[in-house]
Amino acid sequence: MGLIQTTLAAIYPPRCLGCGSTVDSDFGLCGACWGQTEFIGGASCDACGVPVPGSAHDEDLHCDACLKTARPWAHGRAALTYTGMGRKLVLGLKHGDRQEVARPAAVWMQASLGDIVDRRTLIVPVPLHWTRLAKRRYNQSALIAMELSKLTGLDWCADLLQRTRRTPSLDGKSPSERSDALSGAIAVAPKRRHRIQSRPVLLVDDVMTTGATLAACATACGASGADHVCVSVLARAVKDH
Repeated sequence: MGLIQTTLAAIYPPRCLGCGSTVDSDFGLCGACWGQTEFIGGASCDACGVPVPGSAHDEDLHCDACLKTARPWAHGRAALTYTGMGRKLVLGLKHGDRQEVARPAAVWMQASLGDIVDRRTLIVPVPLHWTRLAKRRYNQSALIAMELSKLTGLDWCADLLQRTRRTPSLDGKSPSERSDALSGAIAVAPKRRHRIQSRPVLLVDDVMTTGATLAACATACGASGADHVCVSVLARAVKDH
């Protein structure tokens, strides 16, 4: 087995997820691409994961947006900012068939979770409408959720949530327009409702911008009996900085 792995490594050496250059291990980033990746390791908003002023040891920090409008979930975490290499990785996973990004994404997201999950937590991906799923062939959030389940040992359910209707693209829409577009568009699948009764849920998505999609998902989970809901995303959109 060792000889086979050595031979394969010689023929197909590990490549950087960002630029494709040779790296030491699979699913890694070279030094240059690592430098373009802004990991959220300092103080961040407890509700949405966006970086905020303060110390990483400070508790219950909130950004201005979350102080102004309460989120329908308990805690939110993000691994990267949606800038530079973080944006490139998200777009590659989402639109470029870069499914190999899901595994390192889950590793980075697991590191950001802290104590917001316990052994009873059910991991749930944000759903795609069936027409988009048919076109894309995979749900990038479900791929991340599956890898996160493997890493944490927590249960996950790929089809707990469903899109009851296709919504328009939310790109460029205001928070209120996004909320209106998603109103009533996401629900817990009746055949899966028993999976979240009195159980904590961790919603997983690739990127959070305004949080409207995650809010619709969290509201649906809460209405169907979830104990409490937290969210985890690979990347968090931030204001220009």
